[in-house]
Amino acid sequence: MNKLNHVAFIMDGNGRWGKKKKKGRNFGHLQGVETVKKIVKSSIKLKIKYITFYVFSSENWKRPKSEIVFLFKLIKNYFSQEIESIVKQKIKINIIGELNKFSKDLKSVLKKTENLTKENNKIIVNLAINYGSKNEILNAFKKTRKKIDIKSFEKNLYTRSMPNPDILIRTGGHQRLSNFMLWQLAYSELFFLKKLWPDFTPSDLIRIINKYKKSKRNFGGI
Repeated sequence: MNKLNHVAFIMDGNGRWGKKKKKGRNFGHLQGVETVKKIVKSSIKLKIKYITFYVFSSENWKRPKSEIVFLFKLIKNYFSQEIESIVKQKIKINIIGELNKFSKDLKSVLKKTENLTKENNKIIVNLAINYGSKNEILNAFKKTRKKIDIKSFEKNLYTRSMPNPDILIRTGGHQRLSNFMLWQLAYSELFFLKKLWPDFTPSDLIRIINKYKKSKRNFGGI
């Protein structure tokens, strides 16, 4: 049976879900946060040590400005309001991505969240915000000063202190990686669902994990 350490999520479909409900894309993003909370709680029960959510890609700046402003306000307000609960649940928050383009207020909230949760160890939740895998790989290459090999290169990735994802789950019907963890997903089991992210449930996660545990992982061998 395959051991499970790390599950990564591409949370696609929030905007489409909101429009489908005739309440707008931003309503879909609000509901998407509720799904994240459910999946984190479920992951704790399932004793998954690491989970990673693709929150905002380096390409998402192409979206309407009003939607981007709403998303960042949603992130800021969530951590401002929920930090006590996060600490109490012993959840460690890691932010991966380039934060230089964010407002001073948002950067402050994210850094405070990381600092207040850095000693927590029940589950590590990575939030990929303004994240692009190609930039991550390029920056890691620039930082690798000694003889370049896989081990020294990986020490300069955002995920240097954790195992690579065993599973990638993408909702929303698209079967692509969208510049997400291209290096780390080399041998991950990939699951693509037609369900939109707000409709994804802990039961869906459990079904995928059960499939993963039965899969044969050869890593190039037989």
